[in-house]
Amino acid sequence: QVQLVESGGGLVQPGGSLRLSCAASGSIFAINGMGWYRQAPGKERELVATITVVGTTKFDDSVKGRFIISRDHAKNTVYLQMNSLKPEDTAVYYCHAQIRPAHYSGYRDYWGQGTQVTVSS
Repeated sequence: QVQLVESGGGLVQPGGSLRLSCAASGSIFAINGMGWYRQAPGKERELVATITVVGTTKFDDSVKGRFIISRDHAKNTVYLQMNSLKPEDTAVYYCHAQIRPAHYSGYRDYWGQGTQVTVSS
């Protein structure tokens, strides 16, 4: 059974930094794209950043220049380095990955359980 497990959320002051991690585990044949989404109270889930299998990245305009996404293929892990955090970055952050499970012919979408990030003084 494939699952994504996130870590690294918490409370940080404005201007501070946090690093989120998301590790995929289970019977995995291959992983395609990985990324991070977030959902603030009363709002819809939105894309934060994605990274392809070859390392091409994409960011929402609101986080460009502040957030960095990276991945470690050997560890099946994706990271989100968040710098210069603002109160409007407060949300539950979800990891997403397109994974081909072992003994399965296609890719499926998987989501982590979410990790809370709160930016407040």
